Amino acid sequence: MPPKVRISKEDIVTAAVALVRKDGVQAINARNIASALNCSTQPVFSNFATMDDLRNAVVEAADALYREYMQRETESGAYPPYKASGMAYIRFAKEEKELFKLLYMRDRSAENIPEQTDTGDQMEAMVRGNTGLDGSDAKLFHLEMWAYVHGIAAMFATGYLDLDWDLVSKMLTDAYQGLRKQYGME
Repeated sequence: MPPKVRISKEDIVTAAVALVRKDGVQAINARNIASALNCSTQPVFSNFATMDDLRNAVVEAADALYREYMQRETESGAYPPYKASGMAYIRFAKEEKELFKLLYMRDRSAENIPEQTDTGDQMEAMVRGNTGLDGSDAKLFHLEMWAYVHGIAAMFATGYLDLDWDLVSKMLTDAYQGLRKQYGME
């Protein structure tokens, strides 16, 4: 009978996510993961063909956590859905600094990044519904808002500043209303 598998793929990813949270993405290596799981490096290499495969699994796990933030913020009803998405993005950056950096502040120049994502489509649909803009105007409106939101989030993630949530909310409202005015909506 073959030996019982003690360390699962999920265990390895969970340990790797915990390491990233604590020490950043550079902490992902077989030795650190094995140490965290109190095992040899063999289970890491048995479950993942390459370290890149493991890193991709960690990115997927971090993205799932981010999506939980989005869902919670939207379901809370504290903000309109479009604003809730921005607040969730910033909250994730504040509370999960290293996972935020992994997802949104890594060099992606060698990656094949889709021009549009489901989330981007959803956000543009909200802009169209909220503003009446369509096509390239809705896309640009969202891009301008997202750049602003990302800037605030990056400042939280890097410890550059720590703002009160009411002020963050006001800033997003001001930026949104400013763009509405820019696009001829009063």
